Amino acid sequence: MRHLVEGRKLGRTSSHKKALLRNLATALFEHKKLATTEAKAKELRPYAEQLITKAKKALHREKNGLLPEGQKIDIHYRRIVGRDIRNKGVLQELFDTIAPLVEDRPGGYCRITKTGTRRGDASKSAVIELVDWSAPQDGAYSLKSKKKGKKGAVAPVAVKSKKPKVVVDTEVEPEAEVPVPVKTRKPRVVKEKVAKPEIAVPAVEETLVVEAPKVEEVIETAEAETAEIVTEEPVAEEKKIAEDAPAPETEKEEPKA
Repeated sequence: MRHLVEGRKLGRTSSHKKALLRNLATALFEHKKLATTEAKAKELRPYAEQLITKAKKALHREKNGLLPEGQKIDIHYRRIVGRDIRNKGVLQELFDTIAPLVEDRPGGYCRITKTGTRRGDASKSAVIELVDWSAPQDGAYSLKSKKKGKKGAVAPVAVKSKKPKVVVDTEVEPEAEVPVPVKTRKPRVVKEKVAKPEIAVPAVEETLVVEAPKVEEVIETAEAETAEIVTEEPVAEEKKIAEDAPAPETEKEEPKA
């Protein structure tokens, strides 16, 4: 059992936890707002507020002239805070911007707002921010859940803003009427339509229509031609054979004794 041991381990060693808080504080002073888990935010709040308090003490010493001779800024507190805030730009932001703004605030420089469970590992998430850089609240709101039949539930209080009264001065002289310029229309230009010239189309010559011969006449002429060819061919062949054949020998007459 961890009796009388304050703080949270955050699942880290002591050196790892210190490095984590340094990085979270640097990001908080740089961006003025940081989204993380609820356990880390609760560990970061006192750690960051102690650094802001040291910056306020340095500002108080600088204004009241409590520094050693020849010094204009408090080097001692800047070196102490510089052990945790290693970024020089953020360190200057803390001493020159944040500390003068929270000079009159007696504490409570940070605010933690719970944002429910985180998707994935279902861890409790929260947002930690500097109070003087947060958006102004509209009104008070009860954190108690509303249930039917439960008494004592406080409804949200709406802040009513008073509207300024408008006073109408009736003795004001009416303004002089300004002449309104009259718009003049431009004359409409009508374009005359030009008639297109007629083009003479030459007459089409009449074509001669030749009637095609009938089928029966064509057949008769074809048969007549074939008949003539058939009759002429054998006559010509006979003539050729007769010409080629040798002449018949004539009988020699025997001399009479």
